[in-house]
Amino acid sequence: MKRAIQVAPSILDADFANLQGELEKITTADWLHLDIMDGHFVPNLSFGPPLVKSLRGKTALPMDAHLMVDNPEALIPLFIEAGVEMITVHIETTPHLHRLVSLIRTEGLKAGVALNPGTPLEGLQLVLPDLDLVLLMTVNPGYGGQKLIRGVLEKVERLRKYIDDRSLNCRIGVDGGINMETAGEVIAAGADHLVAGTYIFGSPDPAAAIRNLKSIMV
Repeated sequence: MKRAIQVAPSILDADFANLQGELEKITTADWLHLDIMDGHFVPNLSFGPPLVKSLRGKTALPMDAHLMVDNPEALIPLFIEAGVEMITVHIETTPHLHRLVSLIRTEGLKAGVALNPGTPLEGLQLVLPDLDLVLLMTVNPGYGGQKLIRGVLEKVERLRKYIDDRSLNCRIGVDGGINMETAGEVIAAGADHLVAGTYIFGSPDPAAAIRNLKSIMV
């Protein structure tokens, strides 16, 4: 049985000069997605814990800190303190994935693991029972506005089967190039958590864009 689709707008594509106004447009979303970039793991810089702490006082949406950084071990405590509800780390950035997932969960947060398009699923097996989210990057991370890499759809399908066969309580997220057309494809493949930036914040009516994504039936 399919679960309801979650929509997580990526604040990276919002108007940073009017964040309060942007947040008021997306109150019907399920999560607020925070792309934390360090300029090393990905070729871009974004923002850090002080901004996230400020956002915590301006929105009731739960926040997912997606750490696209080389040193997640050092930053996890800072984002816990900033008030996020989930932390998603990249499997490519640490040799101690189980330790990081355990740290996040011990602090009472939800735990996610992200994989770049070219990263195989096999490294997830040990931690998958402890995860709330696997975030499959459908673009190469670092910039918004990219087109979805359709080769990742087969990866979504394989992960969906693995999770369902074991009755695991873990959502499958996709991040990158999500719009009404591609959302239908990734949902059909098995995704149930959509991260979207350009499609939502570039829309004249972000609330309608969120409703449209949630209404997709496959």
